[in-house]
Amino acid sequence: MVVTVQQHIQQQQADITAASGTFSLLLGGITLATKIIEAKIRTAGLSDVLGAFGQTNVQGEAQQKLDVFANNALLHCLGARDMVAALVSEEDEEPVTFDRSPDKGKYIVVFDPLDGSSNIDVNVNVGTIFSILKRQPEGDLQASVLQPGYKQVAAGYVVYGPSTVLVYTTGNGVHSFTLDPTIGAFVLTAEKMQMPKHGPYYSTNEANAEEWPAGYRTYIDTLRSGTAGTYSSRYIGSLVADFHRTLLKGGVFLYPPTKKQPKGKLRLLYEANPLAFIAEQAGGMASNGTGRVLDIQPEAIHQRTPFMIGSEREMTLLAEVLAR
Repeated sequence: MVVTVQQHIQQQQADITAASGTFSLLLGGITLATKIIEAKIRTAGLSDVLGAFGQTNVQGEAQQKLDVFANNALLHCLGARDMVAALVSEEDEEPVTFDRSPDKGKYIVVFDPLDGSSNIDVNVNVGTIFSILKRQPEGDLQASVLQPGYKQVAAGYVVYGPSTVLVYTTGNGVHSFTLDPTIGAFVLTAEKMQMPKHGPYYSTNEANAEEWPAGYRTYIDTLRSGTAGTYSSRYIGSLVADFHRTLLKGGVFLYPPTKKQPKGKLRLLYEANPLAFIAEQAGGMASNGTGRVLDIQPEAIHQRTPFMIGSEREMTLLAEVLAR
């Protein structure tokens, strides 16, 4: 029996903390936007959407044309939904807010519209990452945006690859859906996913190793030496794709601090937090090198963090090595 993502959300509605009947409509806006993005990516080589847009975003990174398209798709599909109080994007310096009362605008959506977009010109997997927060009853919207990751209501990502896969959690397990182009719907393909307790892969940009603190170099040397088991290196350079492999196969993904970026490179709110939420729901772990990612109190919407995520065995070993 085919179960679509909308049907699955409705079935789980009673188990979603602080959810109401509007929550499934909110998730529907996200899935609609990602289907629009997926359709554009599939025809990218046939239309003028590859290459740089000609501007930089708030991160100081060159925007790709598809970055702008994906961002606009999410803003359009979510902004018209009455339950949305604010939208926070990697591509926008400030949150996009809506003049909606707290009893109506209950949710805040934080997202990276097109993760790994610098790889799109060479046909490498890219993705969309999103996090949903509940608007706080007191304080301004900025305070509601800057909540620690453990307060997320839901989180997920979409991988645009050989097939288009949506993975999400509402705090009741991790579920995976594959887009069926014949019916235009995401169909349930895996429920209550679990990350292997141990995996054979480590994933990191080893070209940065000389810039890492010594503990991270020691850790990678330990994995490469064979004393902790047999490991192979796998690194795509697209966070969603690297994490998706880690979720399915196990192992560890690392983006340590460097001398140039001592506070890390990946963004806390819309990259680290949603993936950390998913990892923990699947039995994995996520750390910034000194503690649990989901416990970090954000201070800015584009705050960066060191980010290590993966299977219980590899993450426990990392903590042990860094503590020496």
